[in-house]
Amino acid sequence: MTRTADEEPGLSREAHVTAGGLGTLTAAIPGSAVLTPACEDGDALAAPDFEPDSPERTNLITPGTYGTRLLLTGHVYGEPGRPLPRVLLDFWHADYLGRYDLTGFRLRGHQFTSETGAFALSTVVPGLYPDRTRHLHLRVRHADGPLLTTQLFFPHEPRNQTDPKFHPDLVMTVQTGPTGRIATFDIVLPT
Repeated sequence: MTRTADEEPGLSREAHVTAGGLGTLTAAIPGSAVLTPACEDGDALAAPDFEPDSPERTNLITPGTYGTRLLLTGHVYGEPGRPLPRVLLDFWHADYLGRYDLTGFRLRGHQFTSETGAFALSTVVPGLYPDRTRHLHLRVRHADGPLLTTQLFFPHEPRNQTDPKFHPDLVMTVQTGPTGRIATFDIVLPT
């Protein structure tokens, strides 16, 4: 499903039910706090292709962005299952052809969780590039904790078996809707 994107406002987790007809998923609060693992490429502080000072936005789709739409929702929790408000989330990923924007902020942005720890990101499904499976990069910073640099992966990708950075605990729940994909992933940080 390839489409030209038009601007749409950022979505709260509560509003994602009407996100382009994608449908809805719900996630349970973690019963046992299993910390979200790090998944780094090289230097954790200067993650691969990370660009500081990305724009604050919940929608990475800009005019001229092609690919299958993806709506990612989730929560950020502390141990044991306490929602964390105002957590900084910095997302970036390759375009549908597997290319990163190394000169600007296409498919890059940061946001803060809501008072209930919720977040929502509208973007497109990233493409593949040599030796890697499909993934999103993510840096998470809570005021009371260390920086977490990690990646989120898609289920049932053939390259999950061969990508040395793949981690099964970082696989999103993904469903296909009428206008794209919807994914959920909850993050648990040490507190």
